[in-house]
Amino acid sequence: MLPVTAVALAVLAALLAWPVPALLARAQWPGRDPLVALVCWQAVGLAGGLSMIGALLVHGLAPWGHSLPEAAWAVVRGHVVTEPVRGDHWVALTLAGVLAFELVGVLLLSWARIVRTRRRHRELLELVVQPGPQPDARLLDHPAPVAFCIPGARPLLVLSSGMVAELDDGQLAAVVAHERAHLAEHHHLLLLPFVAWKAALPVLPAAERAHGAVRELVEMRADDVALGSLSGTSPRRTLAEAIVAAAGGAGGVPTGALAVSGAGVRARVVRLLEPAHPLPAAARWTALSGAVLLLLLPTALLLLPALG
Repeated sequence: MLPVTAVALAVLAALLAWPVPALLARAQWPGRDPLVALVCWQAVGLAGGLSMIGALLVHGLAPWGHSLPEAAWAVVRGHVVTEPVRGDHWVALTLAGVLAFELVGVLLLSWARIVRTRRRHRELLELVVQPGPQPDARLLDHPAPVAFCIPGARPLLVLSSGMVAELDDGQLAAVVAHERAHLAEHHHLLLLPFVAWKAALPVLPAAERAHGAVRELVEMRADDVALGSLSGTSPRRTLAEAIVAAAGGAGGVPTGALAVSGAGVRARVVRLLEPAHPLPAAARWTALSGAVLLLLLPTALLLLPALG
């Protein structure tokens, strides 16, 4: 049973390493519901990692049993193998360990580096910022139109004096609402796995594609949340004008921060000014169900043979 399971997991891993991310990145519907699309991307990343490691692990443990739980338990208890252990089994086990260690290690290392970078930027900014026009915002004396937030235990929302001077009250409120959305929904945590995936597997085209798509979707989601809190006759145009203005100061955003001038400025502006119809409820539930099934599939392939 284990060789069949290993092949099935390898096929699933191959699909999630290239064609599935490529199709999802080119699809038009994610812009109509960024939140659902973000859930789907998380499912693709988790299922892909589990499938890659699982395929190698299942093949490597095949001599110890007829299912992964049985084989793992046999190894733990030191039972004699039921079949000859070939070199390819040891290679598969070694690769599974290396890949698991690299993915988890890079994730933790990326998290530590980002936290350290954000802490350093926050400490430096707190020395120079002043109270801002909004209660939770701080004002930075800088001529370029810059707005960003630094997430963490002590989040910091920063507006430059150039941004405050360039925007009117409505546009400034839109910028602040966008940054508040990033902080309230912890978008930095949604980005972290894909930053690590890109760093761990730089030769994998899907890693770069997924990272770019998730960055853009996070910004679109923040735009949507911001629109819900804006007043006025044309909040979409107000937010679009603020995004365009902030794009001129994008170079002043520190590493690790989330900014209204983030990824996909052109696509976001077009989306705001020419909004598509919201994703129908049936399509939303279909996409969410697909994400759940995608996570359950490798788990089932790993565990269900033990019940046979």
